Amino acid sequence: MNKIVTSIILAFILIIGINKLSDVVYYVDKPEKSAYQVETVVVDAGTTEEKDSSSLETGSIVALFASTSAAEGEKVFKKCAACHSISQGGANKIGPALWGVIGRKAGAVPDYKYSKAMISHAKPWSFEEMNGFLIKPKDWVKGTKMSFAGLKNDKDRAAVILYMNENSDNPLPKN
Repeated sequence: MNKIVTSIILAFILIIGINKLSDVVYYVDKPEKSAYQVETVVVDAGTTEEKDSSSLETGSIVALFASTSAAEGEKVFKKCAACHSISQGGANKIGPALWGVIGRKAGAVPDYKYSKAMISHAKPWSFEEMNGFLIKPKDWVKGTKMSFAGLKNDKDRAAVILYMNENSDNPLPKN
C-alpha cells in the first residue's frame, strides 16, 4: 500500500515540477496592449434613443450614396450572408430573408420568428432607419436577437443599403 501511495504522490510532484519548469523555460512576456482592439462608441445621455447610435445626421446617408455603389455593397454584404439570404424567394436562415427589406416594416416576414423587440419596433426600413440599425443593431433595437457587432464605416453602410435597396421588387428612390 505504501508503494502505491508513494508512486501517486511522486507522479503529482513530477507533473507539477515539469509544469513549473516549462513555465520557466518558455516564459513569454504579456503584451502591454491587446492585439485586438475593441472600438467603443461614447453616447451622450441627452440624445434620443433613435439618434444615440447614429454617427450621421438624419438624411446624410443618402449623401454617401454618390460615393459608393451597390457592387461595393455586394462585397460588404458577404458579412451578412452567413445569416441572411438576399435572393428573390430566398429562404430564411439564422436571420430573415432580406429581399425587399428596404421599405418593408420591421418584423414583417411572416415565416420568421422575430424577437419581441423587433416586432414592437415595427417601423418601416427607410435608408435612415437601416443606417442606424446597421451601426449597432443591439443599440438601435434594444432586445433584438441579432448579435452582429455592426458596420462602423459610413461608406460600407451606405453601400450595403444601396445593395439591399437594389434587391427588391420596388426599390426606393435614392434622393
